[in-house]
Amino acid sequence: MGNLWQFFGLPDPEIVAPSVDKKPAPKREESNLVQGKLIPDQLQVITPEKLTNKLQKEVVKPPKVTVSSNSPKGWKGPTTPDGDAFHDMSMLKSTKRMGFLPRALRYVCPDQMHRLPLDSIGKRISEGDTIIVDIRPLIHMDAHKDACRRQLRRLGDDLGIAIFALDDQDQLLLLPGRDVVVDISKHELGLAPMLL
Repeated sequence: MGNLWQFFGLPDPEIVAPSVDKKPAPKREESNLVQGKLIPDQLQVITPEKLTNKLQKEVVKPPKVTVSSNSPKGWKGPTTPDGDAFHDMSMLKSTKRMGFLPRALRYVCPDQMHRLPLDSIGKRISEGDTIIVDIRPLIHMDAHKDACRRQLRRLGDDLGIAIFALDDQDQLLLLPGRDVVVDISKHELGLAPMLL
């Protein structure tokens, strides 16, 4: 069994190798002194330039790793380590600015003079907005409430839409916008049907 020196591939310093011809030991010169220590003759002094050249020769380039891409064809954005396309939602920018939403739910009540803006209501309905008209602020004005209902019925007939009452007193009225579908088969309003 070998010893520790043989394990590392070094000669055992305790065993003296037989030499065929004995040469006198050379004189140690001051070039063998480095920082006040003596360097044995068997060791070579390696300068930084030699070390750099030796390391450059020994550098082995790893083989090129190809990752199969699961991203769409022509994808130029970032990818995950698995090769999938990574969509960074913070980087998305809208190309066109939208001024108003295409459809909205609008609340309308009579103004200070107790009038309804029928022209504006008709324009918004033709654009697809759904209008809720609240005539409850007309307290003690039953004749004026009836006049507002008649005006809204006439507007609905002109636009070809039905008007729906959202309460029992017909004071909260719904005018659906263009291409808005209203389900009238259940006749359930409010939260009461959901709480049962």
